[in-house]
Amino acid sequence: MQAAPFRSHPRDSMAGFSIARRHLSARCRPSFLASLLLAAATAAVLSCSGSGPGRVIVLGLDGLDPRTVDLLMSEGKLPNLTRLRKDGAYGRLQSSKPMLSPVLWTTVTTGKIPEQHGIGHFTAIDPANGEQLPVTSGMRKVKALWNILSDRKKKVAVVGWWATWPAEDVNGVMVSDHLCYHFLFPQGQGGAASAQGLTHPAELVQKLQPLVRRPADVTPQEAAPFIHVAPDEFTRPFDFNDDVSHFKWALATADTYRRVGLKLWKDERPDVLMAYTEGTDSVAHLFGHLFRAQGLSGELLTQQKKFGDAVEQMYLYADRIVGDYLQAMDGSTTLFVLSDHGFDLGAIQDDPSKTRDMRRVSEKFHNAEGVLYIYGRGVKARARLDQPKLVDIAPTVLALAGLPPARDMPGRVIAEALTVRIPGPAVATYETGAAAVRAAQDAQADPQILERLRSLGYIGGGEGKAPPGGTAAGPRSPTGERNIAALHFEAGRFEQAAAIYRRLMADDPKDASLYTSLAGALGAMGKYDEASKLLEQAMKIEPLNVEAYHNRAVILERQGHRDQAIELYRRAIRYNSQYEPSRQALVRLTGSAEVNAPHTEQERKAFALAQAAAQAAQRGNYPDALNRLAEAERLAPRYVLVHQYRSNVAYLMGDVAGAIKALEKGLALEPDNALFRTNLQRLKEQHARGR
Repeated sequence: MQAAPFRSHPRDSMAGFSIARRHLSARCRPSFLASLLLAAATAAVLSCSGSGPGRVIVLGLDGLDPRTVDLLMSEGKLPNLTRLRKDGAYGRLQSSKPMLSPVLWTTVTTGKIPEQHGIGHFTAIDPANGEQLPVTSGMRKVKALWNILSDRKKKVAVVGWWATWPAEDVNGVMVSDHLCYHFLFPQGQGGAASAQGLTHPAELVQKLQPLVRRPADVTPQEAAPFIHVAPDEFTRPFDFNDDVSHFKWALATADTYRRVGLKLWKDERPDVLMAYTEGTDSVAHLFGHLFRAQGLSGELLTQQKKFGDAVEQMYLYADRIVGDYLQAMDGSTTLFVLSDHGFDLGAIQDDPSKTRDMRRVSEKFHNAEGVLYIYGRGVKARARLDQPKLVDIAPTVLALAGLPPARDMPGRVIAEALTVRIPGPAVATYETGAAAVRAAQDAQADPQILERLRSLGYIGGGEGKAPPGGTAAGPRSPTGERNIAALHFEAGRFEQAAAIYRRLMADDPKDASLYTSLAGALGAMGKYDEASKLLEQAMKIEPLNVEAYHNRAVILERQGHRDQAIELYRRAIRYNSQYEPSRQALVRLTGSAEVNAPHTEQERKAFALAQAAAQAAQRGNYPDALNRLAEAERLAPRYVLVHQYRSNVAYLMGDVAGAIKALEKGLALEPDNALFRTNLQRLKEQHARGR
């Protein structure tokens, strides 16, 4: 995924450098350096009744979108969340980047930004064999709430939280995020890994097994409100790449963690329960483009008839989970309900050529605002929160548990929500004392976890292996390190970013995006000669490296070579029409970012037809798209954009031969177009494989 523009010098009239952040969302632009608004009050915590700290439930609903919640509330469909809004405190929770679940939920539970806690992606590399494995709890560099609370003799229960495998030794119980993968199939099927590390204490896994639901346990009647498919589709063998299977897994897992969380709250009576539900996010990734979308045709309309209700029904299901916890709590309990980000529901891919399977949407559809409700003991009714951030959750939970914030947590206690007084004085850090005892890192991960991440588009099919890069300290996450380097870059810490990029390049010297990113950091420090050499290498390795063209143009512009810079900015847009940094540079330098602008009346008519064809194709109306493109080609047979669009539509229809033919026409008109050459080679390879 292409990165959002970065302005290294906001007051400079010239363009800023860009980096290759393929795994970061293009939508979020928060500041990570929140001011340390830490209260210094010395009074003890006072509950509403003056009886001291109470109990806390933190319920995470991944990807729950505040705009969709508002819409469904206005229709009277979310009674429990409406109750929280009416009688508790509410605000839109400001997310941060990278907008990836393991990163965000670790920020929530540590109160620290990724540069501090060290979790930057979904996966890591096993140092023994170079294989990918899911990110582990041992990779977290700082203590989580459950460690801090355990150190102070508070009892905790943790259920399904991201990056909690292997389960940690806590004062209480921990059910790791791998539990439902382990029980995905009946025992002895599907290659499930050992139960080591699934829970703490280890014997808890057997006690919870009767509560675990598998996809096969979901009945047609239970699924009927969500999806509408024929019996033979519903009973197909399990496969994460099958939409029905994946939905059944999401619902079964959500119900499992609901059952487990409620049971542990009742039986273990923890001071703090942290429970997580992923179904709201998974279903949005699978079917979010269908949510109340208008004017769909063809295969998209067929998808909508089958799966168009899934997202809304999962929101209603999440509301019922909230209701279950409301029933389970008493007057001494505070309930947090939050999401790590929102979701652009009903949005269809801008460029249908990117993927034939439009049911898979990347994190670029994540929205920078989630939800935050705080309700119950010590909470002001009908309070509105002042732009709360992910890093604010941990200090606020600590305050309600009777513990002061820490000065190395960049967030604040959300005091405007509370009727309790914040304990103090603030401590310097909670990272002192004995480190948390982590479970053994050689526990075997269930392979289905990586399969599911690939099926959602979070990791690529070619990322299954990588050169061993770990150390005796355990696994490394090169992609996570890349994301953390990007955060340093955007915060202006260019030397720290450059150091990480150099280390990553040593491990993977053929990754063109690393050369580009290092060049961006060096360019921001004024080291233009070294940066230019790196960019030349990057463009040789990957001719479609848009960031490399952009960064080289920035250097040329800063050196006074305006015309050469304009040519490279235009080339970047030619290869990615949505690349905003270069578009902005061209508008500033020339007044227009159009690269394929029509020049004649016939081309203007063809351009309008091509745009209409693209819109029709995005909504699944391929016959209409083809008719419009045929007319556009008749009007302007040498207008290359028409052939590019024709190739896109043919590919989306599954007509690889047609896509090849259209691209060959385009390449004949623009022989130096690296985008056409690269795509044509890939299409021919695919056609030869019979796909």
